[in-house]
Amino acid sequence: MSVEAINAKKIVVEEIAGKFKESQSAVLVEYRGLSVADVTELRRALREEDVEFKVYKNKLVQRATESVGYADLNDKLVGPNALAFGKSDAVAPARILAKFAKTHEDLVIKAGVVEGKVLAEDEIKEIAKLPGREGMYSMLLGMLQAPVSKFARAVKAVADAKEANNGEAPAAEEKVEEAAA
Repeated sequence: MSVEAINAKKIVVEEIAGKFKESQSAVLVEYRGLSVADVTELRRALREEDVEFKVYKNKLVQRATESVGYADLNDKLVGPNALAFGKSDAVAPARILAKFAKTHEDLVIKAGVVEGKVLAEDEIKEIAKLPGREGMYSMLLGMLQAPVSKFARAVKAVADAKEANNGEAPAAEEKVEEAAA
């Protein structure tokens, strides 16, 4: 093997290792049996969520995983594999691949790495059920708004009761209980 070929392989191993380090998550899949049209559709769906989908030689991925501490993935590197690297959303690769796998049984999720931890297939599928970043933000906003809106209803109930009683404050406990209900 020539020096140039060896150097080219080293560069690819460093590239893969860099992607593992820079990504919030990576999911290893086997794509045997997918048509070119299927892979194109999958790449498009992944790209929309800032997920990079790459095919590398298994031996080069093995060297990269060993250098970054993810050697537990190596026993899954059999057959035609690809890696999906999630850059901005740790859940996105797992969510998109699991959804795609439901309609394309030739796509097999094998394992993955999420925030530095190597996970098995079933753990990746569980993570896929989580909402995406936008969904999480919506849930958080809803949780933050709930106490504020309850407080606002309680204040309004007290104000309405005071108005109904000709300026006298009602029994505070009754109105607060009514507003909270």
